[in-house]
Parts: sequence; structure tokens; C-alpha cells
Amino acid sequence: MDLQDLQRLVEKGEDLHTEFKEAPVHPDALAAELVAFANTDGGILIFGVTDDRRIVGVKDVNRLMQQVDQVAFQNCHPPLTVIQETVPVDEEKVVLLVRVPKGDMRPYQTRQGDYYIRTTSGKRRASRQELLRLFQAATSFFFEETLVTQASLDDLDLVTFRRFRDSVVVEDFPVDDEQLLVNWRLVREHEGKRYPTVAAILLFGREPQRFLPYAYVTAARIPGTDTAAEPFDVKRLEGSLFVILEDAARFLNLHLRTPHRIRGFEPEAFPELPPAALREVVVNALVHRDYTIAAPVRLFILDDRVEVRSPGGLPNTVTVEMIKSGLAHVLRNPLLYTFFYRAGYVTDTGNGIRRVIQAVREATGKEPLIREEGNELVVILPRPEEAEET
Repeated sequence: MDLQDLQRLVEKGEDLHTEFKEAPVHPDALAAELVAFANTDGGILIFGVTDDRRIVGVKDVNRLMQQVDQVAFQNCHPPLTVIQETVPVDEEKVVLLVRVPKGDMRPYQTRQGDYYIRTTSGKRRASRQELLRLFQAATSFFFEETLVTQASLDDLDLVTFRRFRDSVVVEDFPVDDEQLLVNWRLVREHEGKRYPTVAAILLFGREPQRFLPYAYVTAARIPGTDTAAEPFDVKRLEGSLFVILEDAARFLNLHLRTPHRIRGFEPEAFPELPPAALREVVVNALVHRDYTIAAPVRLFILDDRVEVRSPGGLPNTVTVEMIKSGLAHVLRNPLLYTFFYRAGYVTDTGNGIRRVIQAVREATGKEPLIREEGNELVVILPRPEEAEET
């Protein structure tokens, strides 16, 4: 958004989808605003604009952005994913726009357990009838929230969890690791005992495949162009989803060409396929696959292409054309997606596949293919001509 667009938005004033705020703001008040937008129809929270529509800007915008991300992740339940954008007004003033999507996991509540909704005049606590409607609208069941009752908290790698916590939390919280796991909906209580969820095991489990034996990736380098041929190299990639992602990157780097060309005095690497496109496709397979299906993700490297096959077709109402055009952003595993977003692996714009298509087309001159085959979503990235000849 540029300054003119911002000015037009401010001139319209506050409404159901727009709220003006001056900074600083208390975390509890901020959480209430975010939850209200997510429970209603989404909207934009604009920092640096007064109630009478004066653009005053914010001080220390970077710290404010960190606070917003932290509150959305820590003080809202389930955690919210928001998109932030800064708009320079002049050399001294900067306005921060926080876009809150309509939540896929409604109803949302604050850390204090309060449910809010938006109205044309701001926000208010949801009435009993409104809250019932929100619960009735939340008809989707997310398998990632299922309790793994065969596991205990000892089956989680708390060292890795703390490392993740320290990377995404900018301030200390007066809660221990176990309570933070509860706050982040990775652990829930059942009959007086706390158990990890499927998401917790996948993200931070010591041995995830002990409880979810099909949650791995089969990676194979197959000579020729037929997947039925004898593989040259096969690896079973196991561990947490973050570990699997790293191992998949190593496998791809091992078997894809990275020629070097001399530019000036130094050789410069030119991977045959854009690393960002490869990462996007693998992350999508790990985060969006259907974990109710007892089958692994399959990663094939052939002479003419890279194939990634993910269990589970597209969610209801979503088509291949919709994801190629960026018109659909439906999450099958919202909690997994939120943690990958916090780790910096996804952008939450819904345009990942569009970026893959553009990057691969520029690198190879060919169009990636995306299709559903049976109960799998298949993404095919063509390799360039020189790769096929090696």
C-alpha cells in the first residue's frame, strides 16, 4: 500500500473492517482487537492514526511489529497469523498496517478466555448466542489437535522447543515450558493428565515416527524418466518436520546440479532449480498433507523432473487453478502452518505456488505441473535441458 491508498483508507474512517490505534498499546487490549477481527470477518488494524483520522505515525515501528507478532502468537488462542506492512508518511512518520484474516479456527479467545467480535462501532464481547453460532460455524476437525495418549511430555524434545521459543519470543514470559506448550495448544489435559497433540509430536517429538510411523518422506534419485525404474539412491527421512525439511534440502542439493560460472574474480553458483521454489514445494507437502492418511510424502528426482507427492488431495472447494492463481488459502493443518510461519518458512500470503511457477519458468523456460492423482497432490518441477543430458 502506498501513501495515497493509506490516505483514502483513513478518510473512510473506522468501520467493521478497519480500526485506528495509537501506539503503545497494552498486549491484552491488542489481543482483544486481533481476536475480534478473526472471529468476525477479518480486517485491518492501523497503528499511527488517531480516532479523528489524523496520521501521527508510530515510534519504534520494529519493536511494535515484534509485539504484534508476539501477541498474535502468544496471547490469542488458537494462535493467529497476521500480515504486517509499513507505510512511510514522511521522513519522520511511519504507519503500521496489521491485516488480520478471518480465522479458519474460530472461535478465537484471548489469554484471559474472553471472546470478542467486531461491530460497526468497534468490538465487544460475544454474547452467548453469538458464541454458539461461532462454535457451530467451526465445523472443521483438525487432526493435528488430536491427543497422542500413548505419548507423554517426556516424548517431546524440550531443548529444541526452547530453541524455537527463544527464536520467536522477544521477551521472557513468567511461565514454564509445560505451561507454554499448553498456551500454544501443543499439550492438552485429558482425565487429569497432560498429553501432547499430533502437532506437538510432529514439531518437537523426540521420535515422531514411533507414534506416527507414516509421517516421513521417501526421497529417491531415479535414473531415467520412469518412476518405476530401479532407484540409484533412496533415503527415508525421519524426525521432526523441521529436521525432515533440512534433510530433504540436503538430498536435493546432493542430486541436483549446481554449476558455477566465473563472474569477475569469483565463481558464482547457479542451481538448476531455484532453492526457494524447491523449499516451498517441500514445505507445502509437510504442512498441508493429510495426516489421517497412513502414507509418506514421496520426493522423486528423475532425469527430467523433480516430483513431490503429498498424501491427500486438495481441501473441499479448492481447485488446482485456484492455488495456481493465489485465489485460495485454505489450511488443512493451521497449527503446523502457524509454527512454520513463525520459523520463517512460509509468508502466509497464499501466493507460494504462484512464486514457484514464476521462478521455475524463469530458470527452465518450462511450466511446473500440479495435479491430483488418486489421493495424492502431485507437484512436478521440470529440470532444464542441460540437467536431462547428465
